[in-house]
Amino acid sequence: MASPANASPCAPDPDAHFLAELYTFQWCEFQFRLPLVSAAAVAVCLFAGILAGRPGAGLIAGGGAFVIGFGANQKIADSRLIPMIAAVFATSTAALAGTVAGHHDYWLLAAAGGSAVIYGVLSTRNAGVAWVGQQAFVAMIVASAFPSGIRGGIDRAWLIAAGGIVQLLFTSAGLRLMPDLHKDIFTFATSVFNSVYEEDWAITQRLRQLPNFLPTISSHEAFGYSLRLLLTTLAATEVYRRLGIQSGYWIPMTALLVQRPGIADTFTRAAGRILGTLAGAWLGSLFIAHVAPRPEILAAITAIFALLAFATNAVNYGLFSTALTGYIVFLLSLNEIPGSVIAHRRAWCTALGGLIAVAIHADALRLLWRSKARQQAEDHVA
Repeated sequence: MASPANASPCAPDPDAHFLAELYTFQWCEFQFRLPLVSAAAVAVCLFAGILAGRPGAGLIAGGGAFVIGFGANQKIADSRLIPMIAAVFATSTAALAGTVAGHHDYWLLAAAGGSAVIYGVLSTRNAGVAWVGQQAFVAMIVASAFPSGIRGGIDRAWLIAAGGIVQLLFTSAGLRLMPDLHKDIFTFATSVFNSVYEEDWAITQRLRQLPNFLPTISSHEAFGYSLRLLLTTLAATEVYRRLGIQSGYWIPMTALLVQRPGIADTFTRAAGRILGTLAGAWLGSLFIAHVAPRPEILAAITAIFALLAFATNAVNYGLFSTALTGYIVFLLSLNEIPGSVIAHRRAWCTALGGLIAVAIHADALRLLWRSKARQQAEDHVA
C-alpha cells in the first residue's frame, strides 16, 4: 500500500514490532549544523578550563553547555530560546540544592520523589516545560554525588549557569535567533502579565476555577505514569544512597529517563539505553587504552562525542546512548578519574537503573491485571 504523498519519511510505522525502536535508525532526523554549533560551545568551556588551569571547572561548565544544547530541540511559547533560558536557571538552582543535600541525606529522597511527580504530570501537558523539569532532576541527582556545602554548591551552580549561557549564545548565533531574543522574552512576559491583569477583577471566580488551570492528574494515564515515576525514582534513589558510591547517581537518572507510560516503550527505552551504554563504555575504554591522557586530547575527544550525541539524539536511542556514554567517559577523565573505572561504573549503574524501571512497571501491570481479575470475579458473583 502506497504511503500518502504528504507522509513524513520519519513517520513511525504503526504496524512495526514493539522492539522496532531498538533496531530502527531514523537517519532523516540526523542533523549536523546545529549539533556542530552546540558541540563548539562545549569545547569552548572545556578548553577554557584547561587554559585557566582548572580542568574540573571546565568540566562542570562543559556539562552545563551540553545539557542546555538539547534545549534547542524544545519549544515553549513557540520559542526555542525560552526552554534554554529556563533550563539554565532550573539546572543551576537544582545543582545548588543537590550539592548541599548530598546523597546521604533523606532530603534527597523527598526532592527526587517530588521532582519525579512534577515531571510525570508535565510530561502529559507540555514537552518543553517537561524537558526543563527533567533536566532539573538530572542536575540535582548528579550534584548530590559531590556534596561540598553552600560554598561548593554556589561554585557548581554558577559554573553550570556559565556553561549554559555560553551554549545559549552559541546556539542563538547559530540559529540566527539573537535578534528575536528580546522579542521572545518580551512577548512571553507581556502575555503572562496581560493574562493576570485582565482577569484580576474576577479573582474569586479565578480561584474557584483554579482546578481547571492545573494539570489534571486525575486522568488515568497521568496519574498512573506519575505514580510509577514516583515509585521508580524512590527505589532507585534509595539504592543509590545505600550503595554510597559517587557514580551511583546514574541509577536514579537512568530509571527516570527510561520510564514511559507504556511498558513496551519502557522496555525498549531501557534496553536501548543499556545496550548503548555498554557499547559506549567499551568504545570509551578502547580509546582510553590507546590515547595519551593529555587534557587537550581528552577535551577534543569529549567535544567529538558531544557532537555525535547531539547529532544522533533523534536517530536512534541506543546510538545516542553510545555517544552519550563516550562523552561522559572522556568528560570525567578530565577530572583525573580513570576512564576504564568510569566506563565500568556507568555500565552497571545504567543497567541497574533500567532494570528497576522495567521491574516496577511490570509489577504495576501485574497488580492492575490482578485488580481487574478480582473485579470481574466480583461482577460474576453479583
